[in-house]
Amino acid sequence: MTEPRIRVLCVDDHRIVREGIALIINRQPDMEVIGSAADGEEAVAQFKRHRPDVTLMDLQLPAMTGLEAIKAIREDDPDARIIVLTMYQGDEDIYRALSAGAMTYLLKDTLSDDLIRFVREVHAGRRPIRPDVKARLDERASNPTLTPREVQVMELVSLGRRNKEIAAALGISEETVQVHLKNIFAKLKVSERTAAVNVALRRGIVHLK
Repeated sequence: MTEPRIRVLCVDDHRIVREGIALIINRQPDMEVIGSAADGEEAVAQFKRHRPDVTLMDLQLPAMTGLEAIKAIREDDPDARIIVLTMYQGDEDIYRALSAGAMTYLLKDTLSDDLIRFVREVHAGRRPIRPDVKARLDERASNPTLTPREVQVMELVSLGRRNKEIAAALGISEETVQVHLKNIFAKLKVSERTAAVNVALRRGIVHLK
């Protein structure tokens, strides 16, 4: 009796990436790609349809993001085994993905041998973490984190909104916006808006739409 293959769902908004991953996976004697999706909503639908053993999930997806798709899949199946495979390398991206229920986090420059190894390990119920990913998580843990409201303010700052516009959008006073910005600058160790945006983008606290 041969062991059943590891059934993999591949989620990425670029067709060439999905096809490349499928080639790598389908070359293995013990695994196969049983479905693919180009956006978050399709990912959730394909998961419910195929019930894959392992899902490879990009974070940068149109409409529903990869992070939102992870949460939706885990709500449907708390035992879903999801590997994030993305270009996003900020410590906040990693933290949010793992907190949402992903079992591990890989960057797209990962060697194919490592990808295959991680699929097997996650299928076996383990949570392997690459040293570079762990280092970013450790760095995040040593720094003060932004509150949800501060993240909202930072997102609007990254869009070029002025204090008055931020206040109107969030239903708060300009003075409160200024307090939030002061706290944000202190936490990100910067002294002005442009530097704050640069740090927030690098760490994955905000993303440019």
